[in-house]
Amino acid sequence: MRDTTRERFAKTAERIAALQDERAAELEAKIVRLVEPKGDERALDSGSGAGALAFALAPHVREVVAVDLVPELLEQGRKRAERVPNVSFVEGDATKLPFEPFSFDLAGCLRTLHHIQRPELAVAELVRVTRPRGRVLVVDQIAPVDPVAAAELNAFERTRDPSHVRAFADIDLRQLFESNDLVLVRAEYERESRELDSYLDLAGCEGDARAQAEGLAPRPYVAELGWYLLER
Repeated sequence: MRDTTRERFAKTAERIAALQDERAAELEAKIVRLVEPKGDERALDSGSGAGALAFALAPHVREVVAVDLVPELLEQGRKRAERVPNVSFVEGDATKLPFEPFSFDLAGCLRTLHHIQRPELAVAELVRVTRPRGRVLVVDQIAPVDPVAAAELNAFERTRDPSHVRAFADIDLRQLFESNDLVLVRAEYERESRELDSYLDLAGCEGDARAQAEGLAPRPYVAELGWYLLER
């Protein structure tokens, strides 16, 4: 699965970074409102991609370290970090982070868990590297509670993007947090309209896979995102 993820995101790194740039101001405003950083935190962006979460946090914390598996995404992030001196990029695996316990005041992942074969390990790693009473932020697409609807959504997403593993329902994510002794500080939900052609383009979905994905796609496609701020 790691090879699939690397291949998919290596192919689309520039597109992802460009979309990140377009959304940067909006994301920063949302993150600051939800997290309310104090300014002195050392923060982690796990499964960072080109660093969307890292750059949203950077003006409001002391330091951000961004970690990702895909060299091409890290390259895009490092180019942007030339103008943001308190952000650094490290190649690494979100399920086995290269940091000591309690290394961060705030650790988060943005639209990452659904790409990970064993997301419980990624959440456990976020907890391990966060200091006691520190904060953990998880933002991801959530699936419908109805298992049939969830299966249909995940089938479409896997066809569009082979690196997609599973979007979880809200109740499943909450159970995952509870199993790691995380206390929910606040949760917010957002509906995100996705234009199908550009969404398929973003994943580099072409040929037979694109035709199949078009047949499976919800119309209109309105995804639901969950934003969870938790305390360790």
